[in-house]
Amino acid sequence: MSRVRALLGARPTPYVLAAMLAVIGAYGLWQAHDLRSTPAAENLAVVDASLTAEVQSFVTQGLSQVLTYNFADPDVTTAAADQVLAGDAREEYDTLFADLQEKAPGQQLVLTASVQSVAVKELTESSAVVIVFLDQTSQRAVDDQGSISAAQLSVTAKKSGSTWTITELSVL
Repeated sequence: MSRVRALLGARPTPYVLAAMLAVIGAYGLWQAHDLRSTPAAENLAVVDASLTAEVQSFVTQGLSQVLTYNFADPDVTTAAADQVLAGDAREEYDTLFADLQEKAPGQQLVLTASVQSVAVKELTESSAVVIVFLDQTSQRAVDDQGSISAAQLSVTAKKSGSTWTITELSVL
């Protein structure tokens, strides 16, 4: 304190102390704002476990339903796509689904999708970019052939109100 007195020449007045505290406080607020404004802090996948789990659950259930197909009851898959997909993802799905519907009855094809892992890469209140690892088993009753394939997808989901939809799908 003696150094401060030596610098100020006398005992600091309450106004000087108030000014110093105001400067220190402003600096602290600036630093706090700076920390909250980093890309990592703005990514809710890092800081909001509840919203992250919500997106993971939606994507897991949605892709499992949309990528599972039974030639005997294709309407189940169509209904799931109506609820889960929109935009580019729906357009791509419709193109693939039309081809599948053409070939599946003759092969008596059954596809079963199983999501193995979901990682939320970027998350805001209204959008998410998710990496998905899934396995898809195919079974053809005609020749009793089956196979398992693995896929890695990048999924973009958008939230409107309380409902998520998948708007983009791309194979990694």
